[in-house]
Order: sequence, then C-alpha cells, then structure tokens
Amino acid sequence: MPQQPNCFHAFQQDVSAIKLPARFTFPFYYQPHPLAEIAAEQLQQTLLTNNNWQHNFGLNADDDPDSAVGKMFGILVVQDQQGQLGYLSAFSGKVADTNALPGFVPPVFDMLSKDSFFKDDLAIITKVSNEYKQALQQPLYSQLQRQVSEQNQAFDKALAQFKGDASERKAQRKQQRAQAKQTLSEQDYLAFEQQLSQASVIDKLKLRDLKVLWQQRIQATQQSLDSVEAEIQSLAKTRRKLSNRLQKRLFSQYRFLNNLGERKDLNDIFAETPFKVPPAGAGECAAPKLLQYAFEQALAPICMAEFWWGRSPKSEIRRHKHYYPSCYSKCQPILGHMLEGLALDENPLLINPGKDKHLAIVYEDNDMVVVNKPSGLLSVPGKNIDDSVYSRIKRQYPQATGPLIVHRLDMSTSGLMVLALTSRANKALQRQFVERSVNKNYIAEVTGIVEADEGEITLPLTLDIDDRPRQKVCFDTGKPAHTIYKVMQRTATTTRLSMYPKTGRTHQLRVHCAHPQGLNMAIVGDEHYGTKADRLRLHAEYLQIKHPITQKVLSFKVAAEF
Repeated sequence: MPQQPNCFHAFQQDVSAIKLPARFTFPFYYQPHPLAEIAAEQLQQTLLTNNNWQHNFGLNADDDPDSAVGKMFGILVVQDQQGQLGYLSAFSGKVADTNALPGFVPPVFDMLSKDSFFKDDLAIITKVSNEYKQALQQPLYSQLQRQVSEQNQAFDKALAQFKGDASERKAQRKQQRAQAKQTLSEQDYLAFEQQLSQASVIDKLKLRDLKVLWQQRIQATQQSLDSVEAEIQSLAKTRRKLSNRLQKRLFSQYRFLNNLGERKDLNDIFAETPFKVPPAGAGECAAPKLLQYAFEQALAPICMAEFWWGRSPKSEIRRHKHYYPSCYSKCQPILGHMLEGLALDENPLLINPGKDKHLAIVYEDNDMVVVNKPSGLLSVPGKNIDDSVYSRIKRQYPQATGPLIVHRLDMSTSGLMVLALTSRANKALQRQFVERSVNKNYIAEVTGIVEADEGEITLPLTLDIDDRPRQKVCFDTGKPAHTIYKVMQRTATTTRLSMYPKTGRTHQLRVHCAHPQGLNMAIVGDEHYGTKADRLRLHAEYLQIKHPITQKVLSFKVAAEF
C-alpha cells in the first residue's frame, strides 16, 4: 500500500460499520455525518493534548481573555484509491502566528514563506504607507489647515462687520434724504443727493476691496495647503496602486482545483460575483484548503464539517465545539467552483418547509388582516421560494391594493403578523411601527437557566457582511437595539421568557439571547446562533396596534405551540 500523505489521519476507532454518505456535504447548511463527527472529536482531542505549538484560545482559566482568539477548524473525511478511510484537518487564517502547522493541510498559497514575493512587495507598500502617515502628521499641514480656517473665519467676521456698518450708513442716508427733502431747496437737495450717492458708491468700492484683500490672503495660504495636499494625495494614490497590484498578484496565486481537474484563481472566481473583487482573507478558510489538498493528493472527499474552537469573538456569536456552515462572502464563490463534479446533498435552502403549513387568519376587515404565521413559512417571497405570507394573502385577497407587508417575522419565527389591504392602511400601520407605538411581545425558550427574573439588553447590531444573514454586535457601526425580558418558567435545562423588543432589528431577539454580553443562551433551535432542533422556539405572541382607519386600539394574542 502506498504511503499516505502526512496530513492524512487514520481513524482511531473502527468505523467500518458506518455507512458512507451517498452524496458529499452541502457546506452551507448541513448536519454533520457520523464520520465527520468522529473525525472532529478526534481532532478536538488532539487540540486538547497538543504540546507542539502554543495559541491562546481562551479556554483555560489562566488564559488572558483580552488576547484570546478562537478559530474555525475543519475536517474532511476522505478515501484513498485503495479504499482506506481517514480525514484531513485545517484551520482558517493563522494559528500560533503561522498559517502552516504539522498535521494540518497547508495553505493554498503560502504568502508568509521566505521565498514569497508578498513580504518584499508588502515592505514597499509599508514604506509608502509610513511616508503617507508622516505627511499627514507634519506640522506644516495642520498649520496651513488651521490658517485657512482662521482666515476664512476672519474674512466672514470682517465682511459681516462691514455689511453691518454699511447697512447703518445706508439707513442714515435714507433718513438724511427724508429730512433734506423737507428743508432744502430743490437745487440744494440735488447736490446733497449726489453726495449721498457718492458715499454709497464708496461703500461698494470698499466692499470690493475688502473681498479682494481677503481672497488674496486666503488664496496664497490655500495654494500652499494645496501643494502639501497634492503630495499627500500622490502618496495615497501610489499606496492604493501598489496595494491593488499586490492584491491582484496575490489572488492570482490562489488557484483552486475541482473534482474535474479544472483550476481557477481568485480573480477569475470572483469576477463573476456582484463585487468582482475577492474580499480580504478569501482562500484562507478551512473548507477550500481541505478540498484543495484532497484533489491534489487524489483523495476522494466523503463528507466535511467545520467547528469553532475557543473563546467567542466580541462581535460574532461562535460557541466552542459547535458546528458552523461555510461562510457566504468568502467561501461560496470558491466552493461553487471546487464542488463542480461532486454529487452534493440537496440544498435545504431550496426546500420550502412551510409548504404544507396552514396560515390562520386571526382578524380581518376591509383595511387589514392579522395572521398567525407558522414557523417555516417566509414572510415575503425569497430568492428561491415564492410561497410566503405575502403570496398567500395576495391570492386570498385579490382586491387588496398597496404593498400588503407592514412588518416581517423571520422564517423560523411563528406568530402574529399584520398586513394592510389598502395603501392608506399600509402607511398608517407602518407609521406606528416606525414611531414604535406598537406593543408586542414574544415567547422564547433559551438553552440555559436565566438567573434574573427580568432585565434588559442593549447591544447594537449590524449585518455580518462576511456571513449573511447573520448579525453581529458592533458598538461602532451597529444600530441601537433594545430588548426587555421577563422569566416565565424555568426547567432543569431551559428558561421560558417573555420578550419585549423596543426596536425591530433583524435577528434582534436571537442575538440578544445568544451573545455572551446578552443572556449568553441561544434560543432553542436557533441554527444561526445556537444548535438546530425541531424548530426555533420563538413566537410572536401578542400584538397591540391602532386600527389604521378608525384609530380604535386592537389587541391580539395567540399562544405559542411549544
């Protein structure tokens, strides 16, 4: 039997009784195959007992939490040409300050190697970048900026003072005219009027001279400032040009194989995407590394899984040892190419889980409809699935006008939704949601025991652009999000909560429950921020609004069915 590559790891237990999957893992939505779970557990045991390298994952009591960095690891179960099963392992980015560790598959391109052009080119960019920073910080630059600002302020002040004085003189001349008309002869009045006109002309000339004087002063200083800024902009342009050139050259080195033997680099792969340019870090995730090594070594991919190891980041929600799908922004285009020629598990995102679920009408009149949305049904048509609350109500009320939708619930969330049947009603109802005058509460079951009987969470949220549609906490760019909660019931392992969102951010309740700075307990069944179950245990139980036409206060309540 030929010697296996040094990254190939044999299973330490007998797996011969486990049936191989008929198709390869769909990496963006999956439940790990038993073989993948065994491989992941074996890798995790290796991580626990490793003495060959050091990395602060934040798992030990004496680890510095501020410098702790968790990482995404991946395993790929493979079969060699003799039919022997084993697995490959990889990590995303760098671990222990390196992108290559013994036992893990190597990076697709090692930009950190001593022979790589990356370090030399980066040194040149760093030199230009430092010159740019020094130019920005030079005293002359800030001095000229301050001078221009002060001169403009002085000019505005002088101009305002002159115009004020001129206005007073003009008013005095008007009064003098009126008096002269009463006391002077016609001939003397004409002579006096000429004197006043000359005084008016003199004011205009002085105003012109004042403007010219200040404009010359400001222009001289501005020219000096423009000269300095031109130098700064030239350095910025050079840095940008060098960075773009290095980035394009770097991306051309990341050439990915697929099962058909075809290669494509990152520039070609992302040219077909809306953004055209690969995002930073593309090609450094675990999944592409694993598949690349397998194809190069003629190892057949069987199944894969990725898990988080270590402390959760401050913004994203990642739980130690939990499995996660591959990210969309970096990995979807790459894996789309690499998985060509492989039979994949069916994409669950193309399946409509709400197909056979009943949409109950809770209230209806000529202006609005309130429904009880079942978990699994979309609020509005998706990219691949048309069936939704919107499409069903559109068919059921063909006479309805306007956009119908006033607010939304996540596909996995059940509960009360109000829809407008007229444009007038839609505007009135939407205004209530915008002004936050709508009263609503949700029932949620979280995976843990909430100690406080009540509380509030105010973590600002923003879209995780690297992993849509997931949200993350960001105190710099996040939008304010406010949730109040009260404990309804505790079991041995879960807590039932009544939750009152004061804002309506995407995934607000889910993130506020799951984030370490929130409750640090994911909602049961939350596949984005926790662990998948039979369903997401989140239900919009209560809704109070004013009727969009009559202004009568209406209240609706539907109990959660979990």
